[in-house]
Amino acid sequence: MGDFNLTVILDAVRRSSGGLSRVELAQIVGLSPQTISNISRRLLDQNLIVEAGKEGSGPGKPRTILRLNPSGMYAVGVHLDPAVSTFVLLDLVGAVVQHSQIRTPDNGKPDAVIGAIAAEIEQLTQSSGVDRTKIAGLGVAAPGPIDHDHGTVVEPPLLSGWDRVPLRSALADATGLEVLMDKDVTSAAVAETWAGGASGTGSFIFMYMGTGIGCGIVLNDEVVRGTSGNAGEIGHIIVDPDGPPCDCGLRGCVKSSCIPQVLVADARAAGVLEGTGPLSGPAVQEGFARLCEAAETGNSAAAAIIDRSAVLVARAAAVVANTLDVDRVVFGGPFWGPLSKRYLELVPELIRQNSDAGNIHGIEVVGTGVGEDVGAVGAASLVLEHTLAPRAQRLLLEG
Repeated sequence: MGDFNLTVILDAVRRSSGGLSRVELAQIVGLSPQTISNISRRLLDQNLIVEAGKEGSGPGKPRTILRLNPSGMYAVGVHLDPAVSTFVLLDLVGAVVQHSQIRTPDNGKPDAVIGAIAAEIEQLTQSSGVDRTKIAGLGVAAPGPIDHDHGTVVEPPLLSGWDRVPLRSALADATGLEVLMDKDVTSAAVAETWAGGASGTGSFIFMYMGTGIGCGIVLNDEVVRGTSGNAGEIGHIIVDPDGPPCDCGLRGCVKSSCIPQVLVADARAAGVLEGTGPLSGPAVQEGFARLCEAAETGNSAAAAIIDRSAVLVARAAAVVANTLDVDRVVFGGPFWGPLSKRYLELVPELIRQNSDAGNIHGIEVVGTGVGEDVGAVGAASLVLEHTLAPRAQRLLLEG
C-alpha cells in the first residue's frame, strides 16, 4: 500500500503543470496530511521531487511547492522501425535529453540489428553525460504483433527474418539494462500520456501512422494493452468493401487499402512515382516521402491518393472511436508529418459525420503533442510508467 500511495502522489505531482503543495496533494489524493508528509520526505530523499519555492498571498503560512526533479531518474527508449531506428534519453519529466537515429540494417539478420541498437545505446548514454546509475532501464517500441510474455517479435511486416526473435532478452544481455518492450502503437499512446500535454489526458485513441497503421488506446488515463499486449490491431477493419483483396480473404481492409506501402504502390501504378522493385522498409519510406512532396507541390494524382487515404483512415478511426466512446483521436507516428496538414483539414469532419455520440459530445482530432519521435519517447516512457505510475498490481499482497 505504501508503494502504491507513493506512486499516486508522484503521479499527481507529475500531472500538475506548476507543482503542488502538501495541502493540495492531501485534497487531491485523499490521504492524511501525515501520510503526505511522510511520503514527500521519502521522495525528496530519493531525489525524485524537489521543493520549488513557496506560494501564498493570503493569511497563513506560505505553502512549499513540490515538483518533479528532472535529473532524478532517466530512461532510454528505442523505436525499432524497418527503415530507421530512433533513440532517446528521457529525464523524469519526459523531456528529451539526448537523441539519435540510425538506418536499420536491412539484411534479414536480427543479430545485426540488435548489435547496432546496443552500440547506439552505449554511444547515446556516454555522450549524454548522465550518471548510468540513474538510468532506470531501456524501453523498446517494436512493430507488432509481439509476444508480450516472452518478449519476442513475431513476424513483423517489412522485417525479413524476424520470426519470434527474443528481442527483450537479447537487448538486456547486450546493454546490461532492464528492458521493457511494447508494441509501437501502444508505446506512442504511453508517450502521449506522459509528454503530450492536453492531448494525452482522459480517453483517446492514438492513430499510429507508421509502416503499418495501428491504434493505441487510452481510457480514463489508463493505457489499454489487451490480453496479450496486442490491443489496437486494426489492420482488418474494412474501410472499402470494393477495395483490393487482403491476406485475410476479405476486401478493402486497412492493411490492403491505405497503409504507406499500398499508397506507394498506387503512386507507381498512377505514374506519380517510378520504380517496379520490391518495397522494402527503406523503399517505402523514400517513396512515401516523394509521394507526399508531389501532393504538396500540386500533383493532382498524388493529392488524390493522399486524400483518399484520409477518407479510409478516418473510417477506421471512427469505428474505433464509436466502439470505445472516446473524447479524442490523436494522430502521430513516423509517417504522420507529411500527412498532417491535409489529414487535419479532412479527417475531423469525416469523423464527426460518422460519430454515433456526436449529439452528446464532440470528438477532438489533433496531431500528437510529442512530435515525430513519439515511438522512441513512448518506449522510454514505458520505463517511467512501470517504475512510477500507480498501478493496481501494487496493491496485491504477497502470501
